Amino acid sequence: MENATRLFDCIDAQAKAPRANLLNAKENGSWKSYSTAEVHTMVYQLSLALLDMGISANDGTTEGRDKIGLISNGRPEWIITDLAVQQTGAILVPLYPNTGTKEIEQILNEAQVKFVFVGGRELCDKIKQVQANIPSLKGIFTFDDIDGCPHWTVLLKPLANGDLQKIKTISDKITENDVATLIYTSGTTGRPKGVMLTHKNIMSNAMASGAVLSHIPLVEKSVLSFLPLNHIFEKMCTYVYLYYGFAIYYAENMDTIGANLKEVKPSLFTAVPRLLEKVFEKIMVQGQQLTGIKRKIFLWSVKVAEAYEINNTSLSYNIKLAIADKLVYSKWRNAIGGNIKAIVVGSSACPVKLERIFTAANIVIMEGYGLTETSPVIAVNCYEKNKRKFGTVGPLLSGVEVKIAADGEIMCKGPNVMAGYYKNPELTAEVIEDGWFHTGDIGELDSESFLKITDRKKEIFKTSGGKYVAPLPIENKMKENYFIEQMMVVGSEKKFVAALIVPSYTHLKPWCKENDIPFSSGGELIKDARIIELYQSIIDTYNPEFNHVEQVKKITLLPDEWSIDSGELTPTGKMKRKIIAEKYKTQIDKMYPCEISENPTLAS
Repeated sequence: MENATRLFDCIDAQAKAPRANLLNAKENGSWKSYSTAEVHTMVYQLSLALLDMGISANDGTTEGRDKIGLISNGRPEWIITDLAVQQTGAILVPLYPNTGTKEIEQILNEAQVKFVFVGGRELCDKIKQVQANIPSLKGIFTFDDIDGCPHWTVLLKPLANGDLQKIKTISDKITENDVATLIYTSGTTGRPKGVMLTHKNIMSNAMASGAVLSHIPLVEKSVLSFLPLNHIFEKMCTYVYLYYGFAIYYAENMDTIGANLKEVKPSLFTAVPRLLEKVFEKIMVQGQQLTGIKRKIFLWSVKVAEAYEINNTSLSYNIKLAIADKLVYSKWRNAIGGNIKAIVVGSSACPVKLERIFTAANIVIMEGYGLTETSPVIAVNCYEKNKRKFGTVGPLLSGVEVKIAADGEIMCKGPNVMAGYYKNPELTAEVIEDGWFHTGDIGELDSESFLKITDRKKEIFKTSGGKYVAPLPIENKMKENYFIEQMMVVGSEKKFVAALIVPSYTHLKPWCKENDIPFSSGGELIKDARIIELYQSIIDTYNPEFNHVEQVKKITLLPDEWSIDSGELTPTGKMKRKIIAEKYKTQIDKMYPCEISENPTLAS
């Protein structure tokens, strides 16, 4: 792989160690495997078809290169299209499947996309709604077989003599510094920006990340993929898998992840913290249903896991850990396939309590940090114990530099830093100075060079008393309590800090049963005085850990969970703070009446 400089060079790398199950997906209820040879043939066939349709690098500039859109959930066709587009010198423009039609129209017009590949009927119809408003768009192809839209396989023709040489003649002109993809950030506020990532950007990150994964004692080189492939985290990891010889299995959908894990039995997977929270919730629900000695053992094992430290040499603790593993944790691992060695977590902050619990159960949580603009990994906790530390996002990735600005902002430099924002040199100049990318995140490097994220620069707010408050550490700490599902701290230009809280109904239900409270998830339950008292006591427990200005003085419980579909979360699970603040303006305003009390109380 020493000669691999472009992402599609993985084709030659794979050819040296072919697999019968390189890419895998469910079709008609059964797993269908695509071998290395089959995948490569389809990549070449699609590349040739695109060239025959006039797709090219044109003058070789980023703006001059043709653009191909791709909107679909993860599946083999996604990767095949990605590789095929790269070989033509064109640029892939992937979008989230749940992107709105207005945003789709904006992005496809800005990029002047010529063809779009979509998953199925719903996405095809979405594109057709705006197709007339996109002058550059010449056609739509679907991966599912549906009426009214050509199936992508109509483009796949048998290769003739000279076809491979034709493709090679084009691909040989592509360099590592050419832009491979335009990834539009979902953003928590504002209009999406097109991040230009070169082959070198993503390749450097994939190679360094692959070296990190190489230290994991894998049972089998297989992974389950379910995060959006248009997000740079999963896209970059895909290239790690392709270069390092992994079999990739694509989950049917987010609801089948549990079942698919049991079927595939992968050795690792990538996830966002929200998924880990959901997995642990299910574990707790099942544990709470136990009775007698089994229930006591389960709850004891959870307590043991909560106390886990990476370098704990205590004999008595390690004996407890071994017993808990034999009786309880082994069942957790079996529930997710039995072979999982590690879970690579990114996108947003992972609660430390969850990291301790999963790692104690011998499912190592490797939390990392990065942005779309950094391809994405800047730092990551590794599998080796001396390169892992709770409360941090790990040591810096090889080849990546970090320095902390005077105001605490994390700045990054390296081959992973983007080429810039598409058609926006002014904004590019704002965030990149002398090669240093301003991340917008606040953090610090500890004495052992582990990176710690303390907050998002743009999310820090100032109270009416002129004091600055960083909401993220408050939220992350209080969310360690199982009864808090989601939480957003508010208080910009207000006299005190308050918070919106979505209860964890999964954990609240057994508590209600124990306390003879009729359970119903929703509005009536959160009005019950005993529920209010419970959450107030939780806040009272955590408040002393923060200074007076940061302490949460009032809280409002909300009946409904925030989600991607309802608009409060980005596709990668980050809170859209502005949207949440607007949606719950009435509830927030009630916490700040004209006459206020400094005593912590819950707003009615």
